[in-house]
Amino acid sequence: MEGEKRLPVAPFAAAPEIPAWRRRKIRRSKALRWLGLGCLAFIAYAQWRQLTTVDLPKLLQATPRTHLTPYGLSRKRLFDDLETCKRLSHKPQDPIGEGREKNARYIDGHVPTLIKNASVWVGEPVKGTSPEDARKGKGYEWITADVYLEYGLIKRVESAIAISAVAKDTVIFEAKGRPLTAGIIDMHSHAGVDSLPELWGNEDTNEMSSDITPYARSIDGIQPGDHQIQVIKSGGVTTSLVLPGSGNNMGGEAYVIKHAVGREDGRNETSAEDMLADPDRNWRFMKMACGENAKRVYGKVGEHGPVSRLGESWEFRHAFEQAAKLVREQDDWCAKAKHHGVAKLSEYLPQELRWESLGALLRGQVHLNTHCYTIPDLEAFVDHTNEFKFKIRAFHHAHQTFLVPEILKRAYGGDPPASAIFADNMWYKAEAYIGSEFAGKYLYDNNLTTIYVSDNPVLNAQHVLFEAAKGYKYGLPYHAALAAVTTAPAERLGFGNRLGKIKPGFDADVVVWDSDPLSVGATPVQVWIDGTMQFEDAFVLEKPLPKPIVPDEDLANIVEEPVEVGTVIFKGITKVLLDEDPRGLAARDNTYNVVISKGKIACVGACHSELQVAAKAGIPIISLKNGHLTESFTAFGSQLGLNAIDAESSTDNGDNTNVFSRAVDGLALDTKKLRVAHKYGVTKAITAPMFHGGITLHGTGVGFATGADTALDQDAVFADDISVHYTLTSSVKHAKDTPSMTSAIGAFRQKLVKAAVSLNASSDAPAVRYSETYYLHKVLNGSLPLVISVHSADTIASLLKLKSETELITSQRINLAILGGAESYMLAKELAAAKVGVVLAPFQSYATEWQERRALSGAPLTNGTAITRLLDAGVTVAIGLEEDWLVRDLGLLAGIAYANGEGRLSEKAALDLVGRNVYKILGTEKKEKRQDGHFVIFEGSPLEIGGRVKAVGGGVKGVVQVFEADA
Repeated sequence: MEGEKRLPVAPFAAAPEIPAWRRRKIRRSKALRWLGLGCLAFIAYAQWRQLTTVDLPKLLQATPRTHLTPYGLSRKRLFDDLETCKRLSHKPQDPIGEGREKNARYIDGHVPTLIKNASVWVGEPVKGTSPEDARKGKGYEWITADVYLEYGLIKRVESAIAISAVAKDTVIFEAKGRPLTAGIIDMHSHAGVDSLPELWGNEDTNEMSSDITPYARSIDGIQPGDHQIQVIKSGGVTTSLVLPGSGNNMGGEAYVIKHAVGREDGRNETSAEDMLADPDRNWRFMKMACGENAKRVYGKVGEHGPVSRLGESWEFRHAFEQAAKLVREQDDWCAKAKHHGVAKLSEYLPQELRWESLGALLRGQVHLNTHCYTIPDLEAFVDHTNEFKFKIRAFHHAHQTFLVPEILKRAYGGDPPASAIFADNMWYKAEAYIGSEFAGKYLYDNNLTTIYVSDNPVLNAQHVLFEAAKGYKYGLPYHAALAAVTTAPAERLGFGNRLGKIKPGFDADVVVWDSDPLSVGATPVQVWIDGTMQFEDAFVLEKPLPKPIVPDEDLANIVEEPVEVGTVIFKGITKVLLDEDPRGLAARDNTYNVVISKGKIACVGACHSELQVAAKAGIPIISLKNGHLTESFTAFGSQLGLNAIDAESSTDNGDNTNVFSRAVDGLALDTKKLRVAHKYGVTKAITAPMFHGGITLHGTGVGFATGADTALDQDAVFADDISVHYTLTSSVKHAKDTPSMTSAIGAFRQKLVKAAVSLNASSDAPAVRYSETYYLHKVLNGSLPLVISVHSADTIASLLKLKSETELITSQRINLAILGGAESYMLAKELAAAKVGVVLAPFQSYATEWQERRALSGAPLTNGTAITRLLDAGVTVAIGLEEDWLVRDLGLLAGIAYANGEGRLSEKAALDLVGRNVYKILGTEKKEKRQDGHFVIFEGSPLEIGGRVKAVGGGVKGVVQVFEADA
């Protein structure tokens, strides 16, 4: 269209420049993604704002769909962990006493009790007493008061509370002036986990699967039905710390229980939980042990340890480090949760059940008690406390703590651990070989705390108060000795505001005693736990109205080692208790003088001429207060002379399960045991070879003087073969050919009958001298006594029948004696008729084995004990020693028989239980009349807690041992 005309077009204006970001092409999908991310960011921000400003637990409940965090963790669990942080940081406090309206253990419906006219030991000095004076015992006193119990608490302690001023349903108990104290507290017991009588099925003391078991708990094994719990309570013990055993370095958690069980004791249920002394569980408790136990139990070279104390320290430190690591991780987690918010955390609170309880110890929430004897054990463990920053409440057993008070004072926390000890139980293993009965006093003198314990069933906790009484005898001040089983353990358990004292607001654990609690034979008349009377039909011993002990400060003047003198005079003897009374006229003041010349008694009486000679010759004269002259004591049934350290085979004669031997052939004299025995008036011993532990014996016994250096000393051995011993306890099943009681009794019958037949046979060939048959012939012809170690009444019955059968064959009476005799009282009439004597060992049996299960524990639980039943039937009774350490206690055991005998025994007859009666039972009384030089002089009565040996004549060396600083 060439030549075509077009319309004219106006020119365009210049377009503005487009920014670079606008020039980029934006795709629709990417835009949507950006929009979504923006929304998510806004939601997350809003959620974070909500988490920091609202109640998160409530929000979780309101919006259950948000149960997970962005890390996929459960919000509920995280907040549970946050609550756990609060528990981890909690610092326990001792539970309060004063200010409560009722005891947490109180059960509604229990009526109040008003105890009238009691002599009350409050447990603390009167107000205004300075700490220095209180330490010396000033301000402590017995007060005459009434005690009102209501709602499980001690509500009032006042003089003459009017009956009209208490609730109408109040039960009135008349104390008649008797002593009243707080319930006894045993800080080391295995009651309930080591139930009696011992059965494998009930034995839960140690968790032996590993050396380190801080996670094991004694409460999981406590058997409320353990009868020993009731026996213990009958000794006035109302509270016990039940510990795991000491087989491993870390045994586990312990629990404090009260000894009220089930409806019969005023509780609503029969359970370990119901027995807890503190239902609120303010404090936790733990048991550890160092020394010989763990390396013996777990040490196996090449497989696992520890095999030495060095290895034990590593085991301790390694375990503490694991727990410390857990504590650090938990503290870090809790700090982050607090600072950033728990929902921002990417992991849960670190927790490991294996180390939880040990971590609680490091956090200061657990009261630790550790079994340690020796100086290296104590020092190593104190080092652990400082390295890992934890406190220890007490060292237990602790035989050598009195030697190293400065080490105890180095323990972490500035509060030195107490020493929870026995009064005089030692020598049973190398760790216990170094010890002192005066340890309690020495610790007290160094401003350290002494506590006496039972380690039940090692000692019968029924008599743990007796340990405190002996502590007083050995120099501990009276108030400190009583505190050692009341206020001191209460404080160490964290119950110092609730237990151990008779004060308003304290838990109503109260005991009324028939005599001063630190006197020999003290026995509860009644016991209250949480204000509820525990013995509805309590047996009460007939005793004179009690007089409180006037503390004897002279007991603190200790002379540990005697001096030997040939000639000495004692003045001030008020009683002469000898088998043969050599007394002349008394002195003008109705006391006697005793002149000792060349180690023998030369004169008893006024002794004017002897005193005149003594004055010229410068012979020492010692004046006594209430002096007593007695026969010396005889130890029967122990391993004295055949053993130095019970658990060390190199110091022991060994077992005789399959061998019949003579003790005289193995005599090893001049040991620590024998020196201590002699110092405490046990100058003679009759010992036979041990069959298999305990009082089990097999062979012929030897009679010897404990003060001799060797068996060749003049008068060292007074009878080469004084008795013939066999064993018919459950231990007899350890012998090769007697796996059962029936086989053991049958085998013994065959021996006797065979010997009887051979004795009657017309043969010119006598039995080989020193053979078993040779000694059985002596038994059968009546020239030697037959002593059988036995507890079971059933086995004793079999023995009595066997005795009769054999006597029919020989027409000769067999002089049979029972050693042990826990159930012998059940056949008291039959034993008396057969003229069979009984040597009780232990004197106060407590059914440790099945064959002792019917043993009598005495008032207030049972009417009488074995000795009272046997004496009433006319059986000749003596007191034996089931363990060697009891040599210090023979006079006191006779004192218990005297104090609790209700008039059955005179003082002389009581002392005969540990002397003359031994020979009477063996039929050697005429042969073994009092030997010249065997006597003891006491200041005070040997039957009372304050009696102290002042001189011992042992019949050898021509000297007398004198305990006098200037002798």
